[in-house]
Amino acid sequence: MHMAQTYPELHKACHFYPAIDNHAHPILAEQHRDRFEFEGLISEAQGSALTVDAVHTLACKRAVPQLGTILNIRNPTWDSIKAYRKRLSYPDLCNLFMHSTVTRIQCMLLDDGLGGVEEFAEGYAQHDRFTTSPTKRIVRVEIVAEGILKSLLKVHQDDAPILQPFNTALKASLIDSANDINVVGFKSIACYRTGLDVAPEAASEEFLLASLAEVSKTYRETATIRLAHKALNDHIVRMALEVSGECGKPVQFHTGLGDNDITLNRSSPSFLQPVIKAFPNTPFVLLHSSYPFTREAGYLAAVYSNVFLDFGEVFPFVSGSGQKEIIRQVLELCPTNKILWSTDGHWWPESFYLGSIQARQALYHVLSESVALGEILENDAVIIVQNALFHNANKLYNLSLEPDMAIFERNERD
Repeated sequence: MHMAQTYPELHKACHFYPAIDNHAHPILAEQHRDRFEFEGLISEAQGSALTVDAVHTLACKRAVPQLGTILNIRNPTWDSIKAYRKRLSYPDLCNLFMHSTVTRIQCMLLDDGLGGVEEFAEGYAQHDRFTTSPTKRIVRVEIVAEGILKSLLKVHQDDAPILQPFNTALKASLIDSANDINVVGFKSIACYRTGLDVAPEAASEEFLLASLAEVSKTYRETATIRLAHKALNDHIVRMALEVSGECGKPVQFHTGLGDNDITLNRSSPSFLQPVIKAFPNTPFVLLHSSYPFTREAGYLAAVYSNVFLDFGEVFPFVSGSGQKEIIRQVLELCPTNKILWSTDGHWWPESFYLGSIQARQALYHVLSESVALGEILENDAVIIVQNALFHNANKLYNLSLEPDMAIFERNERD
């Protein structure tokens, strides 16, 4: 049975409906296009685990023919793709893999606080050339806090109290972001720094001062700041949750899938349950399918009205069969009006293409199965897809967009 012919409306919705990419990062600037190992396109690994092992994953082997088709390479290999893309002009490479006629992405929400963005990547507004709606920002709160601490420590002596000026400056910065029409949400990387077991109650001033003393000492010795102090990090997250609850702009949390800087057993979204309960007016977005804790994330989204589940990054990092299973797990319990799609695209334009085409293929496969089994009607499946790709994010982030049906119709004709 050819599913595309059997369920034509579902096929059209999955493959051509305009999408809002609710979590991604900037691409590299042209002069830095080869700054990072290209294998990072298909793996979060580092070192030899990336450059030697990642090419032997099913995720990589699946990506090769998909990239080769766009580049028009016969019998492509990973090495031939790397060589060919080097010969292309960077504008051509970006258009091949990022233009809305290829990805069907109408709008991108970019977290531009990723390490290396300021030095090596393009500004968020420069991504507008690939879409038909303006790019918006997601503000990474730990990076904002680090910048404020650097500024304070440059002008304060070792024994000067900085907790109160820090609190004042951070609150003001978060409110400014909340009032910025180009900012649609916040992002926390607590998962990477101290784990997702964010304390819902305020820390004692003693613990906060001790954390700040450690930060100050490190800064005086190395001129760097990396916040990884439990009391202080939790304090920063709570401040962001408070502002979010007041302004209605969601807070995204990295959950699950990441590089080896994460402590895996502390990256489950289940650790967030106490703070989710403590901030009922704050919209929480659990990123990256929370893989491999997808069912736990779906449970939280099902029982808390302020929790939403992003199914991203697993495209293309997980095998095709794994992606389908992840979507099945998302749909086991999570209300379909609370699921959001993203690419987690970053650095390489190819990441946006693979994130789009693979997600669309997986959605069609899983939902056509449900229709074939008589579990849902085709029209219900179409609505689920349209909401997951566009309408849920449009509502949650208050984007006030209309789906650009020209993208849909143009791609459908092609």
